[in-house]
Amino acid sequence: MRFLTQLKNTYLCWFLAFVFCGISCAQKTDHNETKSIKTGATQTNLYEHLLKDKKVGVVANQTSVIENNRNNKFTHLVDSLLNLKIAVQQVFAPEHGFRGKADAGELIKNGKDSKTGLPIISLYGKNKKPTASQLENLDVIIFDIQDVGARFYTYISTLHYVMEACAEQNISLIILDRPNPNAHYVDGPILEKEHKSFVGMHPVPVVYGMTIGEYAQMINGENWLKNKIKCNVTVIPIKNYTHKTNYHLPIKPSPNLPNSKSINLYPSLCFFEGTTVAVGRGTNMQFQIFGHPKFDSKEFLFSYTPKPNEGAKYPKHENKVCYGKDLQTIQNLDKIDLQWLIESYTAYQKTNAKEPFFNSFFIKLAGTKKLQEQIEAGLSVKEIRQSWDKDLQDFKKIRKQYLIYK
Repeated sequence: MRFLTQLKNTYLCWFLAFVFCGISCAQKTDHNETKSIKTGATQTNLYEHLLKDKKVGVVANQTSVIENNRNNKFTHLVDSLLNLKIAVQQVFAPEHGFRGKADAGELIKNGKDSKTGLPIISLYGKNKKPTASQLENLDVIIFDIQDVGARFYTYISTLHYVMEACAEQNISLIILDRPNPNAHYVDGPILEKEHKSFVGMHPVPVVYGMTIGEYAQMINGENWLKNKIKCNVTVIPIKNYTHKTNYHLPIKPSPNLPNSKSINLYPSLCFFEGTTVAVGRGTNMQFQIFGHPKFDSKEFLFSYTPKPNEGAKYPKHENKVCYGKDLQTIQNLDKIDLQWLIESYTAYQKTNAKEPFFNSFFIKLAGTKKLQEQIEAGLSVKEIRQSWDKDLQDFKKIRKQYLIYK
């Protein structure tokens, strides 16, 4: 009997060791998969020769870095180019600025980089499109900005205007491609042209499942530039990457997307920016929580108080206790989740507050009036999602023509 007990214990130990080894190997594989990825910027040998003896402009921000996986250090693309004796003339900065510290929507001023002395031209200030005078004497422009794959994340709008300006001035554009952390799915309503804005310029769903390089090819191929002009684009592709690759951004892409969870939740929670509900700006849990001061604290047990911080000088419901939900531990999404938006709308109606739940920004974010109308009419998540089906299938056929990666 004792022998049988010892035998069972031995088999149990072997089984646990096998499980532990399997988990460890899976974690190691995932880690190595991410480490083996080489962004376009990292593969200097593929584009250095395209820049020799050229006057170069760079569209960049804090994410425009070359990674050294051996010591986990980064070299900014601009510094790398200058070390290679590339004649960088100026830097163009998108929303949040060259160093990525400005609030969302905050105008960025022209200036000078304190480290390199290079002039910095804002593409989120007086003009969102480079002017002819700003491009004067440039031979080529490099675009290297980390995207997160949501239509209302404005870097793809900056891409559009840079492409258009380059095409008009006959300047070549080199895109150093980077992984899209939300490229594993395609979802959401398609933008309607009458609701075009800087947070949505093209007839694509909220989540389009493409890298910046792929998206640029679609802009060209679908004739979305002014007067259907074409930009001379060269994409330096990512090595060892597919749309299903699990990629963790080494640097946060903007002040209010601090980690992988916030980036994964962003396409679903950004709709709240067009409502009276707050999504964690003014905390260190941005786009991982939501709440409102008037929500029932018995129904919404999680609470937080927004206070000014980096990236949120004037957060919504500043210094007021908000009652809502904490989403930091939920499983990663592979589709847009509308349930939180619908339940918040329902909860807000119970408060009898005079302020409307939706504001005018919501339609710009959604790219259509229909989503707000559907929520107000009490449609279910399933019914709303079904209304997207045909448009999504049509978009996927278009998207397929421009994919670089599987």
